Amino acid sequence: MNHLPLIIKREYLTKVKNKSFIIMTFLSPLIMIALIAVVAYLSQLNNDKKRTISVLDETGYLKDVFQNTENTTYNVLNDFSLEDAKKLVKETDNYGLLHVAKVDSLDEISENIKFYSEETPSLTLISSIERKIEKNLREMKLQKDGVSLAQIEASKTSVDITQESFEGEKTSKIDNVIKLAFGGIAGYLLFMFIIIYGNMIMRSVIEEKTSRIIEVIISSVKPIQLMMGKIIGTSLAGVTQFTIWVILGGVLMVVVSAIFGIDLSQTSVPQQELMNEAMQSEGAQMMAENILTGISHLPILNLVIAFMFFFIGGYLLYSSLYAAIGAAVDNETDTQQFMLPILMPLILAVYVGVFTVIEDPHGTVSTVFSFIPLTSPVVMLMRIPFGVPLWQQGLSLLLLIGTFIFAVWFAAKIYRVGILMYGKKPTYKELFKWLKY
Repeated sequence: MNHLPLIIKREYLTKVKNKSFIIMTFLSPLIMIALIAVVAYLSQLNNDKKRTISVLDETGYLKDVFQNTENTTYNVLNDFSLEDAKKLVKETDNYGLLHVAKVDSLDEISENIKFYSEETPSLTLISSIERKIEKNLREMKLQKDGVSLAQIEASKTSVDITQESFEGEKTSKIDNVIKLAFGGIAGYLLFMFIIIYGNMIMRSVIEEKTSRIIEVIISSVKPIQLMMGKIIGTSLAGVTQFTIWVILGGVLMVVVSAIFGIDLSQTSVPQQELMNEAMQSEGAQMMAENILTGISHLPILNLVIAFMFFFIGGYLLYSSLYAAIGAAVDNETDTQQFMLPILMPLILAVYVGVFTVIEDPHGTVSTVFSFIPLTSPVVMLMRIPFGVPLWQQGLSLLLLIGTFIFAVWFAAKIYRVGILMYGKKPTYKELFKWLKY
């Protein structure tokens, strides 16, 4: 009799009814949104902070450089000595004092600028001031040498090489970044899902083994059915938990933004003034258009279908290995010696994907690792946005499925013997012997 559906149902209900599972399912989004809200609130406070900076320019060249912004006010001091200016800034509790010492030539100004403040000033603010001064000094030197700024501006040429395939499909440099981002997100999700729920499967096997419940279950169920039931049941519980996280997280983000007035997007904008400067720079609009074009060039349907198959195949492959480890040991401490061979291919896949795929997605290294079953779920998902032939995707998927079937057979052999072994720390040599039983 096939007990697999019953085992899957039992594993699923056991997991979702577990108090710690329920608590973490609903508590994790609350904690994450709370952390994001705190960071966003603190970033918002930092961005809204009003600063008054006094400027003492003894050369007279830079006093008109600084324009007030929404959060920064520049107070130009005239006929003040440095000591009097410092005293005034301290008394008025200004953010700081920018002092440009008197020099004999424009070339010496850059080496005689200091910023005085009670505390360490903002790195972004100092960088912004430096850029403004550099631009102004450069223009003054050019004018001094008799060079027309209008001619220089007219002579500026921006080179943006248009990329196009032999079939006529146009792309841009930003396309590669977008493609890597989509592939990287898919690979990272698989990596985290394997780590979190693979460990859950392993702990489940260890718990049943140490409580001796497994001895009763195994009397009426085949080991391979029990192992597959655990893998599928736990996977479904994981999908349920992940779905609840996404839905609850989205709702909480909207609620927090509406009730407390916290802009959660502030977490990705550390300095609003710097962001505004970047948006006002030349080419910002063109870059936005390139990003939208890059997204439109993504093979969305191919990505979705491939993500489903490679995600499921990769997860089942590694889950069977986690289940085998859980059956081979008596406690989680003993799992450490077996975890490294499983984690190494995953870590290697992430590094290959990030450092190799972006540079040469169709090169030998990227292609080879996208066919190796232990790394293909991550590397192939990162390669697909760059355009991978369907035959390569199909071959990689067939190799992954074949390896999964072999891993299930391999894990079932260890599982069958290991679940009844107690009191002894297994070695690789003993695991090899179990395969012969």
